[in-house]
Amino acid sequence: MDSVAVRTAMVRKLQGQGIVHAGVLAAMQAVERHRFVDTALANQAYEDTSLPIGLGQTISKPSVVARMLELLCQGREEKLGRVLDIGTGCGYQAAVLSHLAREVYSMERLRSLNDKARDNLRAFRVANLHLLFGDGMLGYAQGAPYAGIVAAAGGNDVPQAWIDQLAVGGRLVAPAVTTHGQQHLVVIDKTAQGLVRSVLEPVLFVPLKSGIA
Repeated sequence: MDSVAVRTAMVRKLQGQGIVHAGVLAAMQAVERHRFVDTALANQAYEDTSLPIGLGQTISKPSVVARMLELLCQGREEKLGRVLDIGTGCGYQAAVLSHLAREVYSMERLRSLNDKARDNLRAFRVANLHLLFGDGMLGYAQGAPYAGIVAAAGGNDVPQAWIDQLAVGGRLVAPAVTTHGQQHLVVIDKTAQGLVRSVLEPVLFVPLKSGIA
């Protein structure tokens, strides 16, 4: 597979869908998505589709990853500081994030997926990425405060622990069920005056669950 050519085509599509942040586009170009899916699915790796990664979980569509990370980086050309990534899955989004932040803590509650992500990422030798096995709903207080928090699973609301661990001036991007009973992308900015919450487009993510397994 000439993955450079197919990644370039994927990035062009992302630009056509409205992704403009130069850092996000460069990170999507850099990370080889086919290394994060089963070999049998590698030929679909650069299509704009979610793919199964086992245990009822999926790798998000490239357009969804790019959209969420562009929201996280909005208004900033320089790298983010420390970022918390909830729901490592196969490790793809964490790998993309490692190009956009100085330090990334990525949490996964399913041990076998945490192990899979570790295997997937080993060849990349990403020095600024820390994989954690634990309950993502609790966040990771030891690394707080975070300049950004992003989640790949949606609950009935954004856990208070995440808001507590977000730095003043930081931004959180996560799916959550809103008052309409439907999952939407939610952005929370933590300002000196308080929280500013924006509800964006409807999305469909796996449910956010507590505990480890």
